Amino acid sequence: MTSPLAAMDTPPCFEVESSDAVELSPPPLELAESQRTYVQSLSEMQKEAIVSNSRTSTVWRLASDEGPYLGGADVAPPPLAHFATGMVSSYMHRLHALADERGIDIDDVELVLDNRYGLQGSLLRGTMTGNALKPSLDVSLQADADEGTVRELVEAAITSTPAHGLLTGERDSVFSLSHNGREIEPDGVAELDGSPDDDPKATFAKLERPHHEQEAPIIRHTGRMTEPLPEGSERYTEKDAAGFADEQDRIIHVRVTCTKRSDGIKEVRQELFSPRGTVFEFASDEPDEHGGPTRAPPATTYLAAGLGFCFMTQIGRYAEAMNADLSDYRICQDSHLSSSDPETTESGAAKPIETQVFIDADEHEDVVRETLDMSEQTCFLHSVCRTDLTQEYGIEQL
Repeated sequence: MTSPLAAMDTPPCFEVESSDAVELSPPPLELAESQRTYVQSLSEMQKEAIVSNSRTSTVWRLASDEGPYLGGADVAPPPLAHFATGMVSSYMHRLHALADERGIDIDDVELVLDNRYGLQGSLLRGTMTGNALKPSLDVSLQADADEGTVRELVEAAITSTPAHGLLTGERDSVFSLSHNGREIEPDGVAELDGSPDDDPKATFAKLERPHHEQEAPIIRHTGRMTEPLPEGSERYTEKDAAGFADEQDRIIHVRVTCTKRSDGIKEVRQELFSPRGTVFEFASDEPDEHGGPTRAPPATTYLAAGLGFCFMTQIGRYAEAMNADLSDYRICQDSHLSSSDPETTESGAAKPIETQVFIDADEHEDVVRETLDMSEQTCFLHSVCRTDLTQEYGIEQL
């Protein structure tokens, strides 16, 4: 049977025409940059997101799916691939910006980022948790500077990114909840002040989706499978990552490799080692100093989309495990991020993620509350936000 994303026959990422984006604008600034992300479910594993960004005039629509390991159709990248792409392209952008600022010539830069997450417990018994582990980054480059200067440059680039703001510190995300159009109070998650009033349903209903191939795809399904790692641990898995029945103790491992083209576009290759999945390729671009259009989503758009996609995946997984009758669910997610100024030693920053959750379901409101609680508890990327993580890194100077 054809999946919803396949039936749409649209690219997995495209620019949203301004007429379609009328109702989507970023929230008021609390830090240097704000984003509003709408995500709707198309099936248990397939989602689409629309992301607006205060730094750029371009609005992007992105799609996400899972592979056979979670019963997906594998037609678009998984949520963790979007987030990892946002992280590594954020590091690449800041590394070049700071090198220019400091007068250091760098060349042949390649960044390899490994993100790992733990999955423990039983979903059916309500004990399952998704946990973010320390990411590791390998940096290789040529530079006309000594080892100490290069290390200071890399350290400053990492810590000055919005990704660093999300990784460091402990901040609980906040939520509001709507059940069949009626506001209900969340139970086990931190509550967002105000009523859920920005339902994205109407915006998605009028979204025009192009039916043509892109000359240069922004996100590309390579058709290749990731080669297994010989050093993968016994907690790595090839399948059954959903874990509906058994007690789980799994590692999820995503790797992204980033280089920069001469025109400034970042190219990212994503590999999923556990559970093993398809290789996808991404392009990322940053707006100019005047906030003009971008040729591909900026790093923070990928970060925001990944967060929304991952949380929505957990809603679908939990509903399937509990046989809950969810006819439709969607979110409006606001994020506030910033990079440090190149002239300062301040670090990148982030505010708690704010999510309005809208669930239409022929279920008691207690089931809806429990679905929200367990989705937050098992979401790997909300774990990133509530866990104080350090970006580990190594440098090879060519």
